[in-house]
Amino acid sequence: MAKPLPKINLTKEEKDVLNRIIKKRTSPQGIAQRAQIVLLADQMTSTDEIMQTLSVSKTTVIKWRQNFAEKRIDGLKDAPRSGRKPLYEQETVAKLISKTLEAPEHITHWSTREMAKELGMGHMTVHRIWKKNDLKPHLVKTFKYSNDKHLEEKIIDIVGLYLDPPENAIVLSVDEKSQIQALERTQPLLPLKFGQAERRTHDYKRHGTATLFAALDTANGSVIGKCYKRHRHHEVINFLNLINKNVSKDKDVHIITDNYSTHKHGKVKNWFKRHKRFQIHFTPTSASWMNQVEIWFGILQAKRIKRGVFISVKDLITKIENFIESYNENSKPFKWVKTSHEILAKAKRPFMDGH
Repeated sequence: MAKPLPKINLTKEEKDVLNRIIKKRTSPQGIAQRAQIVLLADQMTSTDEIMQTLSVSKTTVIKWRQNFAEKRIDGLKDAPRSGRKPLYEQETVAKLISKTLEAPEHITHWSTREMAKELGMGHMTVHRIWKKNDLKPHLVKTFKYSNDKHLEEKIIDIVGLYLDPPENAIVLSVDEKSQIQALERTQPLLPLKFGQAERRTHDYKRHGTATLFAALDTANGSVIGKCYKRHRHHEVINFLNLINKNVSKDKDVHIITDNYSTHKHGKVKNWFKRHKRFQIHFTPTSASWMNQVEIWFGILQAKRIKRGVFISVKDLITKIENFIESYNENSKPFKWVKTSHEILAKAKRPFMDGH
C-alpha cells in the first residue's frame, strides 16, 4: 500500500510568500512551479490533478510536496550539488603547473596547445587550469629599475613637493615634448556618420617638426607652454625666462624636471644661480614618469595631436597653443596619491619576486 503524502497545512504568511514567488517576474521558473505545486497540494488537490494542471511528472509533485512538508519555504530550493568530478587528478595538475613555470627548450614560452601536446591532454583543459591558477605564459611585462645613486632621496624630495608643497611657493613640473610632427593626410578626412567611423588615408605629407616646452602648475593644473624649432640649452633658458615672467614675483619656484643633458648645461646652472627664488629638482634617472607634466603630454597627444591634420609647422604650433589656452580655462590638478615609501617598495618588488 502506498505511503500517504504528508499534509501541507499552509499558514497565511506562507501562502503570501508562495503567491509573491509565483507573481514575481524575476522568480526562476522552477521555483515558481514548485510554489504552485505546494499551493495546489494545500487545497487537497490530488496528485493526478496537479500533474495535469501543471504538466509535470508524478515524481516532481511528490518530491516538492515532501520537501516543503519537511523544510517549509526552504524546501523549494535545490539541494547543493557535489559538482563534476575533476577530469585530472591533483598530481597531474601539479605536474602541469610545475612544467608551466619551467622555460621550454625550443620555444620562448608555452602555449595551451604546446603544453597539451607535451602532457597528452586537451588544450582547453590546460587553459582552464592556467586560468584557475592565474598563470599567463603568453603575457610578458617589462620593468626598468633606476640605478640612480640618489634614488631614495630624490623620490622623497619630489613626492614631498607633490603631497606637502612649501608655503608661499609654486611647484612646476617641466619637460619637453620633442619631435612633434606636422602631418597632413594626402586626402581629406571622411567624417563620422551613423554606423561609420571617421576615416582617413594611411599616407601623409611631412611638413617638419616642433618641440613643445611645458610647465605644469601642480597646484591648479594650468600649463605654460611654448614651441621651439630646436631643443638646446638656449631654448631651456628662454623658456625659464618665460616662466619667470608669468609666475608671481613674490613666490619661490620649485621646478621638477628630468636629467636631460640640456637641463644640466653650465649656462642653465648659471641661470639658476642668478635667479635665487628658483630651485631645480631632478627626477631619478629612468623615472621621468614621476614628472606630472608627462600625464598632460599624454592628454595633448590623445586630444590634439594623434588625429590632428597640420598643413605646416606654423599650423601645428597654432593648434597646440589654442589647445593650451582652452585647457587652462578648465584646468584641474592631478591628484598624486602614492607615498615615497610605496613607490620605493614597488620599485624593489621585481627583484624581490625573482628570488
